[in-house]
Amino acid sequence: MSFDWPIGLLGLLAIPLAIAAYAAVQQRRTRYAVKFTNLDLLANVVEETPGWRRHLPAALYLLALGALIVALARPQTTQQVPREEATVLLVTDVSGSMNATDIEPTRLAAAQESARTLVEELPEDFQIGLISFSSASRVLVAPTPEREQVLAALETLESRGGTAMGEAILDALNVARPPEARNDGDGGAGDEDDSSDDDRDAEDSPVILVLISDGFNTDGTADPIEAAESAREMDVPIFTIALGTENGIAEVTDNLGNIRRVRVPPDKETLEEIANVTEARYFEAPSAEELDAVYEDLVSKIGYDEEDREVTAWFAGIAAAFVVAAGGLSLLWFNRFP
Repeated sequence: MSFDWPIGLLGLLAIPLAIAAYAAVQQRRTRYAVKFTNLDLLANVVEETPGWRRHLPAALYLLALGALIVALARPQTTQQVPREEATVLLVTDVSGSMNATDIEPTRLAAAQESARTLVEELPEDFQIGLISFSSASRVLVAPTPEREQVLAALETLESRGGTAMGEAILDALNVARPPEARNDGDGGAGDEDDSSDDDRDAEDSPVILVLISDGFNTDGTADPIEAAESAREMDVPIFTIALGTENGIAEVTDNLGNIRRVRVPPDKETLEEIANVTEARYFEAPSAEELDAVYEDLVSKIGYDEEDREVTAWFAGIAAAFVVAAGGLSLLWFNRFP
C-alpha cells in the first residue's frame, strides 16, 4: 500500500496521546472512588462494575480516529485491471530438439497443449499471432482475434531442423510493428490523414511476445540479444520460457541423413537475458505441469495491467463503522452517548 499524502500519517501520533489522556482520566476516577469511605453503601449503590465493557467504546473510537487519519493520507493499493486490447505473438521453437521426451510425451506436444490454454484464456479483444522457428522462422498466423485460426495452426507444428531464434524475434517485431507503421511514409498528405488514426491506434496498443525455446541459437544471421535490444527500443517485452531439462535427449538427423541421439539442454542464459533486456519475465519449465503453471501465470501478466487505485473511501467507511459500533454499545450498556 502507498499513500498520496504520506505526511498525513503523522496524525497517528495523536493516538498514543489520546490513550495516555484516557488512562489519566481513568486513574483520576479510581482515586475519587477510594475517597468514598462508606464502602458498604458504595456496594449497595453500584450493583456491578462494567469492567472491560467500560473501555470498549473508547477503544472503538480510537480505532475510528486511526482509520480517519489513514484516510486523510489518501491510501492507494495496486490492483489488476483487465487490458482492453493488446497483441500477443507466440514465438514457438519447432527445432529437432523439441522431439525430446524428457517432457512427456514430447517437448513440442507439451508446448502445444499449454499454448492452447493461453490462447483460450486471453481476453477476447486481444489479437493473437503464431510464429514458429527452426532453421528459419515462419509466420503461421498474423495477429487476429480469431482463436480458431491460431488453435488450428498449433496443431500443424512439427519439429525438425536447427534454431533461428534471433530471426524469429525480428520477424515477430515486423509482424507486430510493420516498418511502414513505425516510420514516416512517402505518401501524400491525403494518405497520411487517412492512416493517422490507424497508426496511432497501432502504437497505443501494447505488443507482447511469448518466446518458448529448448535450445541454443544455431541458425540464421540475427543474434538473439541484438534482436531483443531492437524489441526494447520498440517497447515490446519478450516473456521467455526455457523448456526441458539439462539431461534431455533428442533424435536428430544430421546433414548426411543419419539419425543421432544428442543431448539438448535449453539455453537458459540467453533466454533469461532476452527477458531482462526487454524488462519482461523469464520462466523455466522442466515439466509439463510447470509449463502449464507458467502459462497460467502469463495470462495474469499479459491480460491485466497493474494500476494504483485510491481506497480512501474504504478507510472512511471503516471509521464510520467503528463510530456507530462505539455509540451503539455506549447506549446499550450505559444509556449514554459519549
